[in-house]
Amino acid sequence: MTKFRPCIDLHEGKVKQIVGGSLRDGGDGPQENFVAEQGAGWFAERFREDRVGGGHVIMLGPGNETAAREALAAWPGGLQVGGGITPASAEDWLQAGASHVIVTSWLFDGEGRLRDDRLAAMTAAVGAERLVIDLSCRRAGDGWRVAMNRWQTLTDLEVGPGLLERLADSCAEFLVHAADVEGKCGGVDRELVELLGGWDGGAVTYAGGARGIGDLRLVEEASRGRLDVTIGSALDLFGGSGVRYSELLEWNAGRLR
Repeated sequence: MTKFRPCIDLHEGKVKQIVGGSLRDGGDGPQENFVAEQGAGWFAERFREDRVGGGHVIMLGPGNETAAREALAAWPGGLQVGGGITPASAEDWLQAGASHVIVTSWLFDGEGRLRDDRLAAMTAAVGAERLVIDLSCRRAGDGWRVAMNRWQTLTDLEVGPGLLERLADSCAEFLVHAADVEGKCGGVDRELVELLGGWDGGAVTYAGGARGIGDLRLVEEASRGRLDVTIGSALDLFGGSGVRYSELLEWNAGRLR
């Protein structure tokens, strides 16, 4: 059954909703849909009170560590954390209250090739049961390839059930942002959802483009209930107008299906 999972995206120390494809090194900053007045801890406390589990805190670049720790302290064991995590820092984040650490870029070399030795080192550092592998991706030709470095650099990994199966023993679950539609509130990437839903292994959370309850229904149908969904920019809690947070609580409780 598809569930809503919360997110707390951090950029320059603030909770923001941005257009994922606008992240760049240098030059102008990303396109921002929403910048919260409240701190990361406020959102984490809200999710804790409503018992909306399985969410993630993502640090989009430097300067977000303090805010991330604030969120984890507000709900110890209730949120995952990602963004620049390495084996050397992973245990510290778990001690700070993260339920899992999320990793992408560190697993690859500078040319975007997966390093099996790095994956093994990360798994050894925290245990597969506390590791989430981020396979956020962009369209490339007829498919999708994992993107690293805040979704700026394409790697050599093609996204699909085969990749999930290959990596499944090394982690507890997967997180997949559809970077081409992230933050645009234009609807989910149904083709990608169907592709991911073709794997009947462990937990997968999809993020990108969701704009309302209709998209949750779409994901549940297209993935046969195998994917969970994060909604950011469309959510009223983050300044959006597509869906109310109260509706998502009702959805998770099974009352809007």
